[in-house]
Formats: sequence, C-alpha cells, structure tokens
Amino acid sequence: MIKCALLNDLIQTNLNLYHSPVTLKQIQSPIFDDMQAVDAVIRNSLHSEVALINTIGEHIIRNAGKRLRPALVLLSSGLFGRISKEQHELAAVIEFIHTATLLHDDVVDESQMRRGKSTANHVFGNAASVLVGDFLYSRAFQMMVSLKNMRVMEILSDATNTIAEGEVLQLLNLHDTNVTEEAYLRVIHYKTAKLFEAAARLGVVMSEHYHTDDEEALALYGMHLGTAFQLVDDVLDINGDADKIGKNLGDDLAEGKPTLPLLYAMHQSDEAQAAVIRKAIEHGGAADVPAVLAAVAATNASDYVLGVAKKEADLACAAIARFAESEYKTAMLELAAFAVARQY
Repeated sequence: MIKCALLNDLIQTNLNLYHSPVTLKQIQSPIFDDMQAVDAVIRNSLHSEVALINTIGEHIIRNAGKRLRPALVLLSSGLFGRISKEQHELAAVIEFIHTATLLHDDVVDESQMRRGKSTANHVFGNAASVLVGDFLYSRAFQMMVSLKNMRVMEILSDATNTIAEGEVLQLLNLHDTNVTEEAYLRVIHYKTAKLFEAAARLGVVMSEHYHTDDEEALALYGMHLGTAFQLVDDVLDINGDADKIGKNLGDDLAEGKPTLPLLYAMHQSDEAQAAVIRKAIEHGGAADVPAVLAAVAATNASDYVLGVAKKEADLACAAIARFAESEYKTAMLELAAFAVARQY
C-alpha cells in the first residue's frame, strides 16, 4: 500500500495508521478558531424572514455532524498560508450544499433518525424538508456568487450536478442484485466523494498561490478520502454500534441498497446464504437482517471493504505528498486515517 513519508514517521512513533487514537477534535485543532468563524457564518446566513426556515435551520445546527467537508476547505486552505474570511464563506457554502443533500436524502429514504436524532422530515414533514433543502441550495449559490470567482462557481455547480446524478444512480440501483463493484463505486464517487473533492479544491482556488497542479492534487485527495469515508459508512451500517453511528444497524439493507459489503458477501457465500442476501436486497425490510449479518460475518465481507477503504486512504495521502510539511498537512493525513479507523 502507498504511504506518505509523514505517515510512516507517525507509524514509527506508535501512531498506528488505521487504529489511530487521534480524535476528530484533535485533528481539527489547527483550524479551531476558523471552524468557530464558519459556524458564525452558517448561523448568520441561515436567517430568513420565513419563520419555518429559521426553525428548521436551528434544528439542523443543533444536530450538526462532523463538519468534515468545511474542515477540508479550511485545512486545504492552510496548506497555502493564511485562511481568509472568503474561505470561511466557502466552508459554509460546502456545509449548506451537504446539508441540503441530506434533507433530500432523508425524504427519499423515508428516514426517521440521523445522528441519533429525529430527522427534519420526521419532525416537520417531507414538504418542509424538501423546500428548506432548496433554500439551502439557493442560499449557497447566493454566497458563492458574492465571492466573484468564476472557478469557485464552476467547481460547485459541477459538484451539485454530479451529486444529483449520483442520487439518481443510487435510486436506479435499489433492489438490484446485479450491481457490480465498479458500478457501486461510481455511485460513491458521484454521490459522496464529489463534494469532498470540491471542498479540497476550494482551499487553493481562493489562495494567492493558486496553481492548477495543486488543485488537481487536492481533488485527488478529496475524492479518495470521500470514497474511503463512504465505504466505512457501509461497513458501520452492517457491524457498527447503533448508539455511536446514530441509526439502526441494517438500515441500508432494509431500504434495499446493494452496498459493497452485501455484494461481496453475496458472491462469496454458499448458495443458501447468497439467496438470503439476494432476497433481502430485492425486497428490503428488516426481517432478513440477522441472517444477512451472519452471512456478511462468515465471508469476512467487512474486512474486504475496509481493505478497499484503506487503499483509498493511502491514495489520498499520496496525493498530498507534494505539499510542504505543516500542521495542516499533518491534520489531512490524520483525517485519512480517521476516515478508516472511526467507529461513528
């Protein structure tokens, strides 16, 4: 596997790459003040004269997740020097786009829980969630236009379009047991990794030291990081801790999503186990979850998918080897390790 020199140094000092004790809070410590500034931008930009938008916006802020994507904007910005107010704005834009996709996802999936809390659609209804998601998209584009940088608009318009294509591809793949690993990874690249890629690109685009080669290196980092992140999410849906991940195990299976652990287990199982997995994907529901989880365990499917995720994390690290050593680069390398080792 490819490893950057800095990661090898970390391993030599007993920081195991894929079982790192480094927490997300520690990883984000170089940008702590900047993340606070981004939170302020998010709160100010969410304000509307429409009361329901403010209510749902406050619900979203209270239940905010890891904020990985805005953190990635800031960390990649830090590689090139000072982190500016414009980059705080971009980090908030990325979070708005991400949150809008989640609001729409939860409606499509009929989800009731996310991060251990009731989803907005469960509390306020599907119509309100979809419309507030639209508000977040439009507010994000208002903010990016105000920066008057055509490359920013190109990156984010391309990303939002690709994410929408990924959502449709995932919908087409529902209940389909013939999905290949290649086809499934394509969905991940479109639906999840594309926004990680955009976030990483934006760090250099607003920099005084902009160079296209740096942008492409960061794009590769973001794409591979986002892919690793989603693959681990797929594993956690199968064998994670429900309290830590904030949702019930087997939710993807119950929705009929053919994730990579299920596809691998189906192809590695005996005929009887494969039939159980195939039936569960084709029909969805929670009835077959215990039997499917047993088949996944028997075929070591989770280990296989984690292996794929580790390779993606290695490629992410290799992509930023070109950059000078700094606390921001260290944090980005540690973030790749966290993406694979995390339990939530």
